[in-house]
Amino acid sequence: MTELIQPVRGMNDVLADQAPWWDRLEHVAAELFAGYGYQRVRLPVLERTELFSRSIGELTDIVEKEMFTFEDRNGESLTLRPEATAGVVRAALSNGLLHNQQQKLWCSGPMFRREKPQKGRYRQFHQMSVEALGFAEPEIDAELIALSARLWQQLGLVSAKLELNTIGTAESRQAYKQVLVEYFGKYRELLDEDSLRRLDRNPLRILDSKNPALREVIAAAPLLAGYLDDESRAHFERVQALLGDVGVAFTLNPRLVRGLDYYSRTVFEWVTDRLGAQGAICSGGRYDGLVEQLGGRATPAVGWALGIERIVELLQVEGVAAAETPPDAYLVAAGDAERRYGFKLAEQLRGRVPGLKLSLGGPAAGFKAQLRKADKSGARVALIVGETELQAGKVSFKPLREEHPQQLVTVEECVTLLGQTRSAIE
Repeated sequence: MTELIQPVRGMNDVLADQAPWWDRLEHVAAELFAGYGYQRVRLPVLERTELFSRSIGELTDIVEKEMFTFEDRNGESLTLRPEATAGVVRAALSNGLLHNQQQKLWCSGPMFRREKPQKGRYRQFHQMSVEALGFAEPEIDAELIALSARLWQQLGLVSAKLELNTIGTAESRQAYKQVLVEYFGKYRELLDEDSLRRLDRNPLRILDSKNPALREVIAAAPLLAGYLDDESRAHFERVQALLGDVGVAFTLNPRLVRGLDYYSRTVFEWVTDRLGAQGAICSGGRYDGLVEQLGGRATPAVGWALGIERIVELLQVEGVAAAETPPDAYLVAAGDAERRYGFKLAEQLRGRVPGLKLSLGGPAAGFKAQLRKADKSGARVALIVGETELQAGKVSFKPLREEHPQQLVTVEECVTLLGQTRSAIE
């Protein structure tokens, strides 16, 4: 027997029983983003490697350990995107979208990181990313955070909590980095290999370390707040005030620095205690230096990304019902000639009743078994084709959820009745 081909490690299938939660999230998000003026873009999953090494930072775990990178036949280094923001900025620059313009954009799709696969963490995972390019004012920081809060509300999620911080400008962080170098230098014998490598070049990355042995040392490190410039401090105070004005609760977390080099000023994470160790479900912040870092003019920007798999899991853990989409009608046919007539009838009805969801009974099932499947499917109506219907060129219309008698009707009458059924559902 031929050996079955197994899936690639860390690349998971999303099957039909999970799809309704994905559909719910994507539908709610798309409607909400449009309401805030964000337009959808669709970007390639494959980019030049330098896009990520220049934007994310060469000393991050993503670039050093996790990217899927290869050389094509021309010797060019290409990488499957590990995150979306750099690609959005690249697209805006290469398509001239930032010439005296501001952009509100969002995208959704697969990302790739070669991490150790575990519950809630995959090598191919999916994100939604929302980005505002060309906006310097703190109001846009607050708007994006309020947008994410409204998304949880509309999805029915209640456990997400907001953590907020500011990491100032690159200039204000420079002085802080020197303080960290001196501080962590005192504990050099405790630092792991990654932290030692980052100590002189980017000590802020040490604050992101997940090494339990460094937890106490990191907790006692000096805080960035004491080295902020006045403009960053005023910006952050305004963000906090605006969130308070609209009732978005938050907790200040002075240790929150975010793991990518392009962040500045406002940073935030939405976390939950319902998913075990993988508590972060949405993260973001301001990245005012990224556009210039990728070859454009200095352009303020801010955005966030959520993990679709984690949101879907949280919806299920919190008991939020998926969007159910039962058929409007289920067509049952008695025999071979009736099935052929029913197939043609089904196509006529789909073409004439807008939005009609119509399922056909399987040919292997008997007539009574098809009727049981029609009822189990949740359909409101069974359309029955037997010998009588076939000879008359008609169909029997049988309500399944209401106490109304079965009717023998013409195709025209069936179109009218199904239209009424659709209107009642909507």
